[in-house]
Amino acid sequence: MTVTEIAKVLEELAPLAHAEDFDNVGLLVGDPKMNVKGVLVTLDTLENVVDEAIEKKCNLIVSFHPIIFKGLKRLTGSNYVERVVLKAIANNIAIYSMHTALDNSKMGVNAKICEVLGLKNPEILIPKANSIKKLTTYAPLADAESIKLALFKAGAGEIGKYSNCSYSSEGIGSFKAESGANPSVGKVGEVHFEKEAQINVIFSFEKEKGILKALFDAHPYEEIAYEILTLENTNQDLGMGMIGNLENEMDEEQFLLMAKKRMDASVVRHSKLLGKRVNKVAVLGGSGAFAIGAAKRAGADILVTADLKYHDFYQAENQLVIADMGHFETEQFTKDLLVDYLTKKIPNFAVSLSESITNPIKYL
Repeated sequence: MTVTEIAKVLEELAPLAHAEDFDNVGLLVGDPKMNVKGVLVTLDTLENVVDEAIEKKCNLIVSFHPIIFKGLKRLTGSNYVERVVLKAIANNIAIYSMHTALDNSKMGVNAKICEVLGLKNPEILIPKANSIKKLTTYAPLADAESIKLALFKAGAGEIGKYSNCSYSSEGIGSFKAESGANPSVGKVGEVHFEKEAQINVIFSFEKEKGILKALFDAHPYEEIAYEILTLENTNQDLGMGMIGNLENEMDEEQFLLMAKKRMDASVVRHSKLLGKRVNKVAVLGGSGAFAIGAAKRAGADILVTADLKYHDFYQAENQLVIADMGHFETEQFTKDLLVDYLTKKIPNFAVSLSESITNPIKYL
């Protein structure tokens, strides 16, 4: 398989279009046409990870965090980023990053945290806005069903756990084919009236190109009338963080100790304990101060996240407990998620879990 082919498999889990605007995801280093001998999965791509890839004969590193985040003006090996890139290039190793594309996936980073903590019925904590679009088009009644099927095949009409969703109504369309036109119905120079179906479907924004191609390929008209609108509806299948319920309630300290053990955290920083039973838990792997408000609005008893500043803890305001488990600690299971995913999607292919230590934070 080539780098491009493996990237396509990864995009089924986390389309790059779902990444945040500030991020740098996808293939960062390497030839997309290169044949891949083995994949090494890591949280961070550091020099020791590249050395491990060389030792294990893996020429593609799939990393959660991007090693190149800001633009590189030179490659002289003056810092760890440049040294990693130089070593990867010198050894013909490609580097692919997923970061916030996987953060926003319903089956991504936060779903894995929910699994580790034993949370049931997890849902997106901060659904992504302006990511759902609506297509309206018009077609002869005889062609309406085949056009809908083509749109569904391209990914339109998916709402939560339902697929092939659409709404149609019937009416009369009219047009006049001018000189040079080649109408599939009607005659040049005459106004034609056709019984048509209005077809409405919604789709996730990154599928627009493929859906329009499906529409143009399936529609019999020479000129196709259609419109696309961006909806204000939030996307329940896409967004940051998740929230779920414990199978059995427990007190706050008991939960924090359980989470600390399962996440192998050396330290847990948390806001004031409220003496309440914990049932609903919100999680956001990595830097998650921005999720505090959403966790409160969702009625979470505890928010598990990382990278909180001193004043962030004040935002708890006796409404919930905020727990900082550490950036690495909350995201470390991403490696296991990706190895499991790739192993299932590409059986009999060399996919390795990195054993290199990449957590830069140490504790006394």
